[in-house]
Amino acid sequence: MEKILFSPPDISKLEINEVVDTLESGWLTTGPKTKRLELMIAGYCNTSRAVCLNSATACMDATLSLLGVGPGDEVITTAYTYTASCSVIDHVGATPVLLDTGKDSYEIDYDSIEAAITERTKVIIPVDIAGVMCDYDRIFEILERKKSLYNPTTPLQKVFDRVIVMGDSAHGLGAAYHGKMSGSVADFTTFSFHAVKNLTTGEGGAVTWRNKKGLDNDELYRQYQLYSLHGQNKDAMSKVMRGGWEYDIEGLYHKCNMTDIIASVGIGQMRRYESFLARRKAIFKQYKEGLESEKVSLIEHESEGKTSSFHLCMARLNGRDRAFRDAFIEEMETRGVPLNVHFKPLPLYTAYKRLGFDINDYPNAYEMFSNEVTIPLHTKLTDEQIKYIINTFNEVLDLMSKS
Repeated sequence: MEKILFSPPDISKLEINEVVDTLESGWLTTGPKTKRLELMIAGYCNTSRAVCLNSATACMDATLSLLGVGPGDEVITTAYTYTASCSVIDHVGATPVLLDTGKDSYEIDYDSIEAAITERTKVIIPVDIAGVMCDYDRIFEILERKKSLYNPTTPLQKVFDRVIVMGDSAHGLGAAYHGKMSGSVADFTTFSFHAVKNLTTGEGGAVTWRNKKGLDNDELYRQYQLYSLHGQNKDAMSKVMRGGWEYDIEGLYHKCNMTDIIASVGIGQMRRYESFLARRKAIFKQYKEGLESEKVSLIEHESEGKTSSFHLCMARLNGRDRAFRDAFIEEMETRGVPLNVHFKPLPLYTAYKRLGFDINDYPNAYEMFSNEVTIPLHTKLTDEQIKYIINTFNEVLDLMSKS
């Protein structure tokens, strides 16, 4: 049996041929392949536009910046996430407001959102962990009730009459919520194409947004392009046109565009994406049948009105503590099964402690973290490997439970 890897990329000749085509074309940076990938993502998500940048973090950063979120503003997110969901708030100078998860839940504590909204709140960033979409209906209902506190201060903020929802769906491309694809549910949605994601470009990401009265999609797309290329109002393709050498710098922005080389990988991945999702779902079904018991609880990837992208197989070792969980991971490693943990709550990190966050204020998030393990779930797994993972998991858990 081949060595089991936790989350390797699934690259085929299709992606390789796309990259070779780009290399032979003589055009490597942002160009026709990036634009094609944007159209594919927008079509897949049922949105009018999509923007591809060099990371999901850049997409979130750009969105907050274009919205005009900054010093004096507050942005709400969850403590149970990767740092990018929160660090972008600090990047623009706003104040992060971290909320606990719900009891026995990986999702933000919906009951705490209403009390957290103030006149300074501009955006909320729900996180679709493992590709399971949040309860967006409930979030929108809360924001509608609190809309009297919303205090827009920029033209783009004024398009909205309530706090803006920017979904962190780094894991969620392909997930659906009551018939709507991730990317078309939140006001803005960001996706990650990092090497370990369902769809990868090595590094990269995309942002989509919903149509809204007063929102000029073409102008917003143009603003994202400016943000991603130093505020330069002509991209590389425009500059090489006859007489196109001159350009303006409209703002002192960042450099985070996607190149055609990595977009080529994404184009190949998009063509195979439905088969990726089907395989992930089939693997998770095997895990659910072979692992779930009174000792182990797996994340719910499907529920009424929702289906996920099956990005992670998150499991809780019921009744166990952090020390047991850590020892379990080590023993599984010795037997050739790599496990991971998603996520270490942000207040446990030094950077967030410096900001004044205390893990004692997030008991639910800590409880979820303390006995969570993430099991390999990817399209390179063979049925033989899956069976070995299940058998080894149960064997080690039984052995450690008796000691």
